[in-house]
Amino acid sequence: MAERIEQRLEDRVPELEQLERVGLFTRREIRAVLRKASALEYKIQRRALRKEDFINYIQYEINLLELIKKRRARIGYSFKKDEIENSILHRVHSLFNRATGKWKEDVQLWLSHVAFCKQWNAKHQLSKVFSSMLAIHPNKPALWIMAAKWEMETQLSSESARHLFLRALRFHPECPKLYQEYFRMELMHAEKQRKEKKEFERAKMDLGEFNYSEEILSGEMARIIYRDAAQKIKGVEFHVAVLSIAKLFDFTQDLQKEILESLQTKYADDPLTWDYMARRELELGSLQSTEHTTKQMKVSEMTQREERCCAVFEEAVRAVPTEDMWKCYITFCLERYNRKTNSEELKQKRLERTLSVFHKTHESSLLPEALYKQWVQLLLESNLFETATEVAEAATKRFSLSVEMWQMRLQVLIQLKSDAVTQCFEEAVKHVKSKGTLPLWSLWVEWSEGTNNKEDTEALYWRSLHATTPAESVTMKEKYLDWTYRNGGYKKVKRVFTSLCENRPFSLDFFRKMIQIEKEQESCRMLHLREYYERALREFGSTNSDLWLDYVKEELSHPQGKPENCGSIHWRAMKMLQGDLVEDFVSKYTLLQTGHL
Repeated sequence: MAERIEQRLEDRVPELEQLERVGLFTRREIRAVLRKASALEYKIQRRALRKEDFINYIQYEINLLELIKKRRARIGYSFKKDEIENSILHRVHSLFNRATGKWKEDVQLWLSHVAFCKQWNAKHQLSKVFSSMLAIHPNKPALWIMAAKWEMETQLSSESARHLFLRALRFHPECPKLYQEYFRMELMHAEKQRKEKKEFERAKMDLGEFNYSEEILSGEMARIIYRDAAQKIKGVEFHVAVLSIAKLFDFTQDLQKEILESLQTKYADDPLTWDYMARRELELGSLQSTEHTTKQMKVSEMTQREERCCAVFEEAVRAVPTEDMWKCYITFCLERYNRKTNSEELKQKRLERTLSVFHKTHESSLLPEALYKQWVQLLLESNLFETATEVAEAATKRFSLSVEMWQMRLQVLIQLKSDAVTQCFEEAVKHVKSKGTLPLWSLWVEWSEGTNNKEDTEALYWRSLHATTPAESVTMKEKYLDWTYRNGGYKKVKRVFTSLCENRPFSLDFFRKMIQIEKEQESCRMLHLREYYERALREFGSTNSDLWLDYVKEELSHPQGKPENCGSIHWRAMKMLQGDLVEDFVSKYTLLQTGHL
């Protein structure tokens, strides 16, 4: 091993000598590079190899390349690249090859090599990397697409890109993304050839020696891909995706028409088809931009286009009266409403239209729960408070078991300072089962704190402890403790704490809160702190090593503490803590004893 390392370091000498000779590095820097390289070489020649060592070595070499690049720019020296950079590049590729050979499954490692090749324009090497990577990871369509795009866009080889896509489709015959990108590649190739042909014709050059296939120029290859894919891939999404790609090219009108007809024939009852057809109206018949186009004309034209969209949506909800169809319609209206416009008239029309569609969907009993929230929010923003209250009430009638709907209704009533808040809370907890009601009780006590007297709020806290599930009551105990201290002081909170300790479960924060309250008192007593720590340790002593350590710290730092108790606490901790927590406790306890924690 030592001989191999020695040989590899000797191989570096010519490039290092050149670096010094041309003034890019000093002799001292060269020695530092050799020392670092030696340490890195030893790590990657061991029997038990680690991926991190290879990554660190590669990163060091890349940093070295970047430094050389900066030094060259600074002194304006651009010679001897073969002897210097190429030698380092070769070494980095060799390191990557060893690493990817050892950890073949690590895709990120392969992608790092790809990125390196691209950065340093190592085209020949990159071709080999893609070939090896795809042989090992043929099950990842994204890698095939990446390789094909590189062949098409960087190598300018449509033939190689096509070959890669065809190979990929043998592995993934039903992958929509592969077909979409293959479809796009063929249209890009057709567009490129059309431009070339046009340039030659403009220059009146003889096209005899150039073979421009009419099939490719017209986008026929893309049509074949689409037809093949349409037989294997079901669903509107794919058709819409290829249609969106085809629309980017100005010679695909016939192809777009075919895809659109197929979409309408095969998926006439799919909401996404209608959604696409409706949104398409936004792009059709746009006003030609001229100097005489006034702001009012633009607003008028946009209004007409949006109304055409809505006409299609209205037809859609009659033809396909489903929740998903109405959801598409509402989503469109909300998108248009949220678009910025300087026209108040257009903004108002969009608002009225959106609220109208919300209402129609609600009347059809097809408005999903999540959209009621958006409807109410829109009404509140528009200062339509009475309608917002009515809609929130209707939502709780339709989804009477939904905590979210009751919460929304209550928040509206609280925001509007309604007298019906208490009545609504009572109605909510009557309808909703105890599990999951924590948000309602939290909201209720928070509202009560700012509205009702202390007695009513305290009574509400006690009710919440019995009305919520044991797991949720834990949070209410913490809130109750905090509220009592803020409003009743130390003596009251101590009584409440003792009372709450009679019923499990508890959270660690519940005990820590009480410990913190005790420490805030001028006459903080260690006797009380011990009681709270002991109670907490009964619940969490087997699963929390930090609690034991805090107890030890308290005994060591408190004026009334007894350092002699630390040994006993340590012994109990060792007995109670589970698994790795024992080791964690021992190491921290040792640091504490030596004054390092």
